[in-house]
Amino acid sequence: MTAPGRRAPGRTLGKPIAIPGPSADWSRVRADLDRHGAAVLWARQDDWRPQRAGVPRLRVLLGHDWERYLELTHPQVRARFASSRVLLKFAAAAALGVPPQSVELGYGLTGRPFLRGYDGVHISLSHTDDLLLVGLAVGGVIGVDAEPGDRVLYGPGLGRHVCTPYEAERIEAMPAAERNPAVLRLWTLKEAYTKAMGLGMLFRFTDFGFSPDRAPTEVLRPDGAPCTVGAWAFHTLSLGDRYTLAVAIGDAGFGPMADTAAGTALDPGIVDALVEALGEEEPGTAAADVW
Repeated sequence: MTAPGRRAPGRTLGKPIAIPGPSADWSRVRADLDRHGAAVLWARQDDWRPQRAGVPRLRVLLGHDWERYLELTHPQVRARFASSRVLLKFAAAAALGVPPQSVELGYGLTGRPFLRGYDGVHISLSHTDDLLLVGLAVGGVIGVDAEPGDRVLYGPGLGRHVCTPYEAERIEAMPAAERNPAVLRLWTLKEAYTKAMGLGMLFRFTDFGFSPDRAPTEVLRPDGAPCTVGAWAFHTLSLGDRYTLAVAIGDAGFGPMADTAAGTALDPGIVDALVEALGEEEPGTAAADVW
């Protein structure tokens, strides 16, 4: 077993990619997957309003999520659900080289999304305020999280809900102005890590931790000792002063994938039949036309 957080080969990460709508340039997503084995992209929910697609096209894009969408009664929750799923499908389509309406999402027991019928690309989703954040990874799992940069988490009960004893001790030793940003980074890292493992809130945040006063490189036990849970790469990022982001990438141990395109992994006859049924000449060439 290797120490957790040992940076896996190729698990560097490019800057988050801004995607201002379906007609954006998606080539950077494929480029980052080829270079880093992972890509992180962000968008404003307002740029992905489901009303822009129209009901017939939105229904096609949401696929199996359409019924779930209809069950949501709160307008803002419904809009965010549709926007985030459509963005996730467009991102996965860019990685797979297929039309976005052909991508189907499934969900694990903890709500973690995955791509039905194709496990070569792992996905993660986060949203806060008007921000949508998507992570893609090949050859390993990924988790992403985003929080407003001004969210206040430092305060009473820190050790009961958020931090391990080691983390709480290190944070209390910091200058007062640095404590809340440190807790915010820890929170997003823990969210990203548990999402990547598919555990969500089942893994208590007081049962594992990170070093709050330096760049994250490994998972720590409550007393600050390193764990041994495999090779991981962790990243903390920011979007201006508005949002704190975290990315956790676990290496599956199979090495990098040379090609993520669905046509490479699937029988060509199946791909041709799917493309013909969807009215596309080539997979992924008209991704924005369905919007």
